Amino acid sequence: MALNIKPIAGTANRVIVEPAPAEEKTASGLYIPDTAKEKPQKGTVVAISEEDGEGKKPTVKTGDEVLYGKYAGTEISLEGSDYLIMKESDILAVL
Repeated sequence: MALNIKPIAGTANRVIVEPAPAEEKTASGLYIPDTAKEKPQKGTVVAISEEDGEGKKPTVKTGDEVLYGKYAGTEISLEGSDYLIMKESDILAVL
């Protein structure tokens, strides 16, 4: 899937992440209602900025599966899908 958007860096590298779907049921098999689902903290990088204002290139790559903070990024909807635009520094780990 090719996302037709490219983040602009500014003072820090920007990354567009497609969040993983929220868990539908618990490990024991109980279904979680929509009102109780937690916001996912894992997703896939779909686009990255070229470089930041200081000329540094991002360390993550398109296709990397990443963990990020619970309240990281700004939510956007494009072409029927939800994405997060965040600073690369908001990414906690690459899986």
